[in-house]
Amino acid sequence: MLSHINYVIASINIPVEWLGIRVVKETQIHRHFRDAMPQVNGKNITLGAMIEVAIDGCIGYAATNYIDIQNLQFAAEKAYKQAFSAKKWWIYPFQVDRERPKVVGEYFSPFVESLDTLNAGEINDILVRICKTLKVSEQIVQTTAEAVTTERETWFVSSNGSEVYQKFLFLSTYYGVTAQDGINIQQRTNNGWQANSYQGGLELFRQNNLWEKVETIGKQALELLSAQECPTTSTNLVLAPDQMMLQIHESVGHPLEIDRILGDERNYAGGSFVNKDDFGKLEYGSPLMNITFDPTISGEMASYNFDDTGATAKREYLIKEGVLQRGLGSLESQARSGIDGVACARACSWNRPAIDRMANINLEPGTASLEEMLSGIEYGVYMESNRSWSIDDRRYKFQFGCEYGKLIENGKLTKTLRNPNYRATTPDFWHSLTKVGDRSTWEIYGTPFCGKGEPNQAISVGHGSPICLFSNVEVFGGGK
Repeated sequence: MLSHINYVIASINIPVEWLGIRVVKETQIHRHFRDAMPQVNGKNITLGAMIEVAIDGCIGYAATNYIDIQNLQFAAEKAYKQAFSAKKWWIYPFQVDRERPKVVGEYFSPFVESLDTLNAGEINDILVRICKTLKVSEQIVQTTAEAVTTERETWFVSSNGSEVYQKFLFLSTYYGVTAQDGINIQQRTNNGWQANSYQGGLELFRQNNLWEKVETIGKQALELLSAQECPTTSTNLVLAPDQMMLQIHESVGHPLEIDRILGDERNYAGGSFVNKDDFGKLEYGSPLMNITFDPTISGEMASYNFDDTGATAKREYLIKEGVLQRGLGSLESQARSGIDGVACARACSWNRPAIDRMANINLEPGTASLEEMLSGIEYGVYMESNRSWSIDDRRYKFQFGCEYGKLIENGKLTKTLRNPNYRATTPDFWHSLTKVGDRSTWEIYGTPFCGKGEPNQAISVGHGSPICLFSNVEVFGGGK
């Protein structure tokens, strides 16, 4: 493929300063069961190319699902016409050496078992067994199990010598139950909606403790039916890593996207409470807050060596000791804003241009074990597994609900709580960060469904976090 794209670039005849071609091939298989009955057993294959050209400080785009030289030439001509027509209105002058420097390299997702280790029947048998194992009682009124495997290959070649190949293997699994006792309905899943999303092979699906975890989910759903309602109070709040995933995503990741800060996303995905002049100054949270952009972690959902414009990915602090350091901005956004960014220009497929996106956004571990964290709490609430979320379009005020809670009394987890929720504003919440769990409490989760952009792009992101303690947070129940 690389030799073919190089040949095309050498053959395309249009008067541009720079030309780049990004080819994406993706194969996705989705299997979904409800109550042990098949709902989805589908396979989708897509292949196409995005062409970028630069002339007179302006960049143009065009995409095609045919990668022969004739159709790529036609797409390049369309991109050229677009750039030529738009060049008198550019926001800032595009510079090839700044926004598209030459880069050569490759990346491969880690895996132990390839995605075709099991055939369709074997995977379906496991999903059926998950559904049956989840039904621990007649009060379990619905069971669900699904697995999504994705193999994606990307090739990026440019007229100034860039040549990048990356191959990704993704696995997302989900299972859960709905339990009912009269009008009382409770849901319990494995860490929330498709939070178990990683790079790797089928070894991630066939974990040694799978059946123990499945049975626990069913039992906890029953436990929630007879649990007391979460109290309404302001108190100590301990969040598990699977809920911290969403907290980081919504109240740190999205507000730091530079194109959002510049106003590009205001019409659709909203803006941000963060301003351009806040970088290097804003005390985003307590000194215990250390957030990194890190696409180098093996197995995390959004790891890569190069973003979709060829920028080299490396670990960077977004927030260090509570102070905002840099934003989630591509090379273009960095040039426009003057804000330090990261290699985060990403596209969901071949038919979308790369825009500022999250990748792996992680809260770095602290020093407290779970036991040490709990031991200092006289009263509080513990929550895990996201159930619902709401946040305003500036990413300032939020309200999140979780599936499963526990009361904390005198340093111990005691009674189970149902319908646990909490609300706050982003700055107040992160300033209330009191203790951060150590490496033993740190866990990685991900999602393939982070949406943004017009036309919309759903993209994969990863979030790692330890367990965390926040003080004086408003918690409340969900009613009956």
